[in-house]
Amino acid sequence: MLIKLEIVRALRNKKFLFFSVLYPAMLFLLIAGGQDATVMVGDTGLGVPAFMMVSMASFGALTAVLMGNSERIAKERQSGWVRQLRLTSLPGRGYVLAKTASAAVVSLPSILVVFVVAAAVKDVRLDAWQWLALTASIWAGSLCFAALGVAIGYLATGDAVRPITMIVYFGLSVLGGLWMPTTTFPAWLRDIASWLPTHAYAALGQAIELGDAPHAKDIALLAGYFVLFAGGAAWLYRKDTLKA
Repeated sequence: MLIKLEIVRALRNKKFLFFSVLYPAMLFLLIAGGQDATVMVGDTGLGVPAFMMVSMASFGALTAVLMGNSERIAKERQSGWVRQLRLTSLPGRGYVLAKTASAAVVSLPSILVVFVVAAAVKDVRLDAWQWLALTASIWAGSLCFAALGVAIGYLATGDAVRPITMIVYFGLSVLGGLWMPTTTFPAWLRDIASWLPTHAYAALGQAIELGDAPHAKDIALLAGYFVLFAGGAAWLYRKDTLKA
């Protein structure tokens, strides 16, 4: 029941839906609109439209799960809603699961809209298995950032959550190469970017576009960050429970 409520609340938030679903597709058109498949992105082997399609789909999913989770949780803690839920039979893991599941549901349209725009406007063509694998990998990878959103929501107060989330959000997006290829970075910054979760996240889809399996390093990085973020969220939840 709580999962259904969270999904309905997310889908009714028009401002949130605009920035998580439509905004990434608009950015894709802005960045890739004047380029075609013959313009390659560094040594990636991908043309600009295909490369930016994965980047913006990943960015849209990141927006949906990170921005939505962190701010809603912080505000619910401030309003006392979380405390009221603790008085019910709902276990703590059920609350965290509801938040993660609702964010994951909302992230799916973010991915699909970018794919449709890329295929219809920029003529991006892939095999059926690649479209399915791209959707699955980007959607599954977004759970890592959903856990980060839960952690930030329990770390920050209602007033501080937005600036903290924005710093993390834009920092991961830019440095991870979602807005611009890391091939344009200086060597020292590329080395840092290669260890960020957003860089590994986008790399999953880029490997699939090339017809390859995602690299083991990228999968391991995302899995490691998920364990870190989920563990941090669980610890912060227990700490918040003790203070209540």
